[in-house]
Amino acid sequence: MIELIKQLVKFGFVGGICFVIDYGVMVLLTEVAGMEYLLSCGISFTVSVIANYILSMKFVFERKDNMDRRVEFIIFVIMSVIGLGLTELLMWVFVDKADIHYMISKIVVTAIVMVYNFVTRKIFLEKKKSS
Repeated sequence: MIELIKQLVKFGFVGGICFVIDYGVMVLLTEVAGMEYLLSCGISFTVSVIANYILSMKFVFERKDNMDRRVEFIIFVIMSVIGLGLTELLMWVFVDKADIHYMISKIVVTAIVMVYNFVTRKIFLEKKKSS
């Protein structure tokens, strides 16, 4: 249980760094470049995925010995694309349907998608501990 808590803290730290990247790029593209929020949100999420992969696989999850790194990255990207779909759907619901400002919506959506990310990465990418 202690190991899981440590891992969650590391995941939260890495997620925080990636959130700053994601949020910063989204606001920059929306406010400075005048891009529509759903497009800027998709681009910023994609940019943060690369940083997230590198940091997550280095500091959070123990790699599977028998998994090719290309396969690992492809799985990570597929799970991230699903996360992007969840992000886009939830952003649309919160902003367009619930009329919540996109900056506030992004914080709530990130917390929701973070749970999905941790669980799926732990299941599909992490080396199983032997009992």
